[in-house]
Formats: sequence, structure tokens, C-alpha cells
Amino acid sequence: MAAFHPMRSLLFIPADSEKKLAKAAGCGADIVILDLEDAVAPARKAAARELAAACLADRNADAPGPRVWVRINALATGMAEADLDAVLPHRPDGLVQPKAEGAADVARLAALLDARGTETPILPLVTETARAPFLIGSFAEARHPQLAGLTWGAEDLAAALGATGNRGPDGEWRFTYQLVRSLTLMAAHAAGVPAIETLHADFRDEDGLRQSSRTARSEGFAGRLAIHPAQVPVINDAFTPDAQEIATARAILAAFAAEPDAGVIGFEGRMLDVPHRRAAERTVALAEALGAC
Repeated sequence: MAAFHPMRSLLFIPADSEKKLAKAAGCGADIVILDLEDAVAPARKAAARELAAACLADRNADAPGPRVWVRINALATGMAEADLDAVLPHRPDGLVQPKAEGAADVARLAALLDARGTETPILPLVTETARAPFLIGSFAEARHPQLAGLTWGAEDLAAALGATGNRGPDGEWRFTYQLVRSLTLMAAHAAGVPAIETLHADFRDEDGLRQSSRTARSEGFAGRLAIHPAQVPVINDAFTPDAQEIATARAILAAFAAEPDAGVIGFEGRMLDVPHRRAAERTVALAEALGAC
């Protein structure tokens, strides 16, 4: 069985900032994403590729610390292949694919990776164009082997739609963004991969980040994108099961193990079936990966 790697917190770092790259190893995130796309101006793309490659080359893959992924530029820009040629020789742990329009786009990227002799995992952003939401269901149908999760974004979609905002006066997502968020969540679970919540843009709003992250976890998201190191501990805490949750999950698995032929079991006055067992398995797997049990 493949090792379980937590994806609670995924921190974007501009790949053209030597200062920020130097601090990446100590940020506490499960994953750092060296960003060659939105965080880098066109005139800085070449320099960012060089710095990202150097960051990957200099890391000690056996040392503790975050896994290192790279967000490449969108396939349609014509810059993605240059990104791949710069970073793939240094074996990033994964790639974030922006503006992905369905599973076919992931397959296109996978073909570029195959031509370069690698099967690097891919995390697509699946809601960033006006066309993309209509194709979210294709990820569940295709179940591409390199698909590492699904995540979504509101800012690029708002720009694509000509929207003046994506949140209402109460601070909640407007309906369009609630819709694509829910589609992302369901498609990820249908495809058997983690759903990753989008970023909380106001990095000073710790209370809002904490509450919305807890809500996201309760809905089925496994982790969250971050844009500032200060967000990482809040996100990690929200997506980490506490001792009581772990103990309950272990007890549920023990109850199922005691009745191996039962599809439904009784547990503390409740009737539990396969979805409950799977949820308990995910909780225990995360806890064990974090050394919490």
C-alpha cells in the first residue's frame, strides 16, 4: 500500500522570491507550492524557473519538512513546457495545474510528463475558467492514476465571468462560487482523491480562517490552500483530528473487525455501515501519518 501523505495545508510561495524560498522548509505546511504562475510577473518567469529548480535541487528529500510541489503555468499559455523542463529534473513531489478544464487537461499534462519520463502527481485547479465547471464531473469518470486531488479557486473564475465580487455582504460565497465549490468536493470524493479547500484571501483574519477551515473539514475537505505562513498552523489545527476523534475512529474499526461479515453494526446506540468505516479509516490513517497515535 502506498504511504499516506497528509494534505492539510498547502502553502503557495512565489518562486521568484529567494527570501521566501529560503524559509519554506520551516513553514510547517504539509506541502509548499513553488508558484510559477499567478505570483510571478511575465518578466520574472525565467528567473523564477531557475530559483525553483535550485530550491528543489538543494533540498534534502530525506529530511523532515514539507513536500515540495510546483504550480506551473496553464497549458494554454505556452509556458508550461518550459516550466516542466526546468523543474522535473529535480523531482518535485507534485505539480499544481492551473485552469484545468476537465480530466482531458490532466491527461494532456500527464502525457507531457510521460514524454519526460516521470509520473509526477497532479493537483488541478478545476474552476478557474467559465468552461471548467461544466467538466468537473469528468474527473470522477476518468480517475486518472496521477490525479492527487481536486481544488478550486474563486478569483480567476470571477475574472473570467467579469464579476465584481465573489462574496456577498455577509462575507459568504455567492451562489456561483458555492456551486463550483460543492461540485469540486463531490467530484473529488467520486474520483477517490482528497478535496482541497480554496484559500482564505485575508491572511490577517485568523478567526475567519479558523471557522471556515473547520466548516470545510466537517463538509469533507481534507485540507486547504494557504497564501501566508501565518495561516499554516491555523489550517493544520482545523484539519487534524483530536484525541477523542482518533479514539472513536479506532473503536469503530475495532467494532467492524469484531463482526467481519456484518454490513451494518451497532455502535454506542447508532447504526454504522460502510461509509462510517471508511471515514474512521481516513481518520486513523491521518493520525498515524502525523504520529498522533
